Amino acid sequence: MPDSISYSDAFDIVDLLAQRILILDGAMGTMIQRFKLQEEDYRGELFRDHAQLLKNNNDVLCLTRPEIIRQIHLEYLEAGADIIETNTFNATVIAQEDFGLQSFVPEINRAAAGLAKEAVRDVMSREPDRRRYVAGSIGPLNRTLSISRDVNDPGKREVTWAQVKNAYFEQARALIEGGADLLLVETTFDTLNLKAALFAIEELFDELGFRVPVMASGTITDASGRTLTGQTTEAFWISISHAPLLSVGLNCALGPKELRPYIEELARISPIYVSCYPNAGLPDPLSPTGFPETPESLAPQLREWAELGWLNIVGGCCGTTPAHIAMIAKAVAGLPPRQLPKIEPKTQLSGLEPYTFGIGFTMVGERTNITGSPKFSKLILSGDFDGALAVARQQVEGGANVIDVNMDEGMIDSEASMRKFLNLIAAEPDIARVPVMVDSSKWSVLEAGLQSVQGKGIVNSISLKEGEEKFRAQARLIRRYGAAAVVMAFDESGQADTCERKIAICSRAYRILTEEVGFPAQDIIFDPNILTVGTGIEEHANYAVNFLEATRWIKQHLRSCLVSGGVSNISFSFRGNNVVREAMHAAFLYHAIKAGLDMGIVNAGQLAVYEEIPPELLELVEDVLLNRRQDATERLVDYADRVKNSAKAQVKDEAWRSASVEERLSHALIKGIVDYIDTDTAEALEKYGKPLAVIEGPLMSGMSVVGDLFGAGKMFLPQVVKSARVMKKSVAYLLPFMEAERAGSPQKRSQGKIVLATVKGDVHDIGKNIVGVVLACNNFEVKDLGVMVPAEKIFEAAKAEQADLIGLSGLITPSLDEMAHVAQEMERLGFSVPLLIGGATTSKAHTAVKIAPHYTGPTVHVLDASRAVNVVGSLVSQERRPSFVEKNQQEQESLRDEFHRRSADKRLLPIEEARARRTPIDWETSPIDKPSFMGRRVIANQSLDELVPYIDWSPFFHTWELRGRFPKIFDDPQVGEQARQLYEDAQK
Repeated sequence: MPDSISYSDAFDIVDLLAQRILILDGAMGTMIQRFKLQEEDYRGELFRDHAQLLKNNNDVLCLTRPEIIRQIHLEYLEAGADIIETNTFNATVIAQEDFGLQSFVPEINRAAAGLAKEAVRDVMSREPDRRRYVAGSIGPLNRTLSISRDVNDPGKREVTWAQVKNAYFEQARALIEGGADLLLVETTFDTLNLKAALFAIEELFDELGFRVPVMASGTITDASGRTLTGQTTEAFWISISHAPLLSVGLNCALGPKELRPYIEELARISPIYVSCYPNAGLPDPLSPTGFPETPESLAPQLREWAELGWLNIVGGCCGTTPAHIAMIAKAVAGLPPRQLPKIEPKTQLSGLEPYTFGIGFTMVGERTNITGSPKFSKLILSGDFDGALAVARQQVEGGANVIDVNMDEGMIDSEASMRKFLNLIAAEPDIARVPVMVDSSKWSVLEAGLQSVQGKGIVNSISLKEGEEKFRAQARLIRRYGAAAVVMAFDESGQADTCERKIAICSRAYRILTEEVGFPAQDIIFDPNILTVGTGIEEHANYAVNFLEATRWIKQHLRSCLVSGGVSNISFSFRGNNVVREAMHAAFLYHAIKAGLDMGIVNAGQLAVYEEIPPELLELVEDVLLNRRQDATERLVDYADRVKNSAKAQVKDEAWRSASVEERLSHALIKGIVDYIDTDTAEALEKYGKPLAVIEGPLMSGMSVVGDLFGAGKMFLPQVVKSARVMKKSVAYLLPFMEAERAGSPQKRSQGKIVLATVKGDVHDIGKNIVGVVLACNNFEVKDLGVMVPAEKIFEAAKAEQADLIGLSGLITPSLDEMAHVAQEMERLGFSVPLLIGGATTSKAHTAVKIAPHYTGPTVHVLDASRAVNVVGSLVSQERRPSFVEKNQQEQESLRDEFHRRSADKRLLPIEEARARRTPIDWETSPIDKPSFMGRRVIANQSLDELVPYIDWSPFFHTWELRGRFPKIFDDPQVGEQARQLYEDAQK
């Protein structure tokens, strides 16, 4: 990898992209079909005696019928194309092997680029003021690295990474030799193939000593909104975002109507230029071209996208012709190109779905690690990969955001095992949806893993242990593979154990990576070494404190990077005693997250709840972790001896069973215990009489506690997921009773119909499910679409069900953007039904400021399930709706005004402008007022009556879980009366 590399003249395309939307050509295959060529046309003289049939091998026409290809290029250029693609979609050794022409691949590509270049020169000789470009077309191959063709062997692959990479390398080199100005890797249905192509192209640039602009384009294959290998649009982009691309885009497979939401998303998330060249609709065998969209119908749709600011490069794919391209060029002429958005750098990973750091603490499942899990090790050593997959699935279901995969075992082929296991994971969507951390102490095994993951994963790990030269080389390769990297606090002198050494090594690594390698800071994950405490060795006593202090320093000084650690290391001296170890893990995580820890390798399914650790044990554990007393280890060892008998510990754990049914339900929800939930729910039903009373009473009270603990950082998302499962099981027990209750009561007319959905990108649904149950119990018809629901599915359901309302739910922060998008689309499509917004990250203020302005229909924030019935009832009532909507609009307008006022007050100036505006002060001569006194002064006789009018009581009500703004909270139909009583009590 040379330190410097030159850029070809074709990079002047950047100047054009800043000025206008560029036009890409249309379909090559569609145009070739019009010539009705026969076998002899494909053979020509060159392949007259070739042993295999060549008909429909369009690429070979560059050698046997070059005049046809040149004519097609000229027609597209004359139609207005700025960029034409070479006729090389299948011109790789892998694809041409099917025709027995693999040895002619360099010749085909050189000839194809030459033909396109001739056409460009011809047109530019007549129009010298308009620059035209030749894009070397690099197709997706007829083999995939992510899918097996053998349904009985999902881990099998027909090609290797090296074969795919080498095939792309050969094609790209020949295209550039033939005169291609750009390279376009297109119609990607497997992102791993694309990553191999981009890797090969970067290797080629190293060899050539210069680079040309590279474009990449993926394909959404069906209504699921995913690539053939299962990735969402955002996951696809994240997976290739490491590459220095000119543009990213989507093409083929779908027509403009179907492709619209995915281009919109790509335009929103991509910081580089966006291209789009859709098919002329979905295939229609009755149409002359096989596709339904005419030039007159296609062009206005693409013009609308341009008007919305989504496009930088636009053209056509299958079914489009020079007539289509001419109409598209005319339609977008004069429209401004998409402006590149300024997107704040953030750490993002991907499996089949995107994962963004910053939403909360990131859990890395540790159980798929052969060195750390005896169970997993036994499964791999015995060849039981199905059992190993079950372990991975358990980690994901337990709440792991990332899974750590390690195959370091002397008795197996670690590289082969890594490839096989990751290939098998790729065939399991419920596992493959999360990113992978490839973990090994051997570089060859790490590379085997990187070559098997289509998403953006993490390498665990690299360090300065073998010096800077090797460190740089490995970091550059990791970057080229498109992964983040865990960097250990380890150098030539060994592992860092003191805070000072951890800081020194991490600082040095940070400088090398960011200043010399060009590694993005947000993809650097430091591991300052979580070392074992409680060993009885004095030098080890401060290990946890050292980690916490180093973490705090790293987060303050090495901006944008992350901090991670193997949490179970902290308790290794107490192995075999799960009671103590789990308490140590929970307590350590609590303090480490406060210090800035972003990510931890843990057993996601087995974490104690910090708040639930017995006080005695918590004190003993924190004494050890925080090194608070000399005898801390001895005291914890004594405690461990008392509870090491698991049977005794179990008896102690069962003490909660003697509490009241409300306390038992709350405990089960907090701890995620499902063993007794049916029994306790039945008892609660007997006590409360009605199933809805159980839901709105003890169950929702318990979930409220869970929410509070999660918000305080004393529970983690995997634990909340377990709580949700307990809630679901309890509600499932109650459902038959609710149905029987409805069946036994006089038939009532439905009050209205609502469609509920957790928005795209979010898999959390417990709050939505509770709302659905509560509404159903109040005689509303509920259509629950589940989780990860794209906007278009919501609209389809709303129309099909003739819904009176639409309710959106989400737990994670990115869901807020998706809710705003849904509101925008509802407005565009002419909806008028009320839109309800709910979920942990939502708020009245956010709904008013960021969502409601996009939709002219009523947009209402619903705090929790207890408010849902009143809100929905008001919106479906002809009598109550007008006043309810008016009041909601007034409140939202007030919230927006307040937000904009605060935002104006907080507007920050650039540092240069702020310094330019500074007030010049001569400290020697300027009069400076002196305070009337120094220090503290006690006002002994201040009347509280004088202070009371200045108190903002809103936080006071929030502390008592009464949501609302003072004094308007007094008018709230749900909590107003209780708030007024509480307020009056506070005056006494």
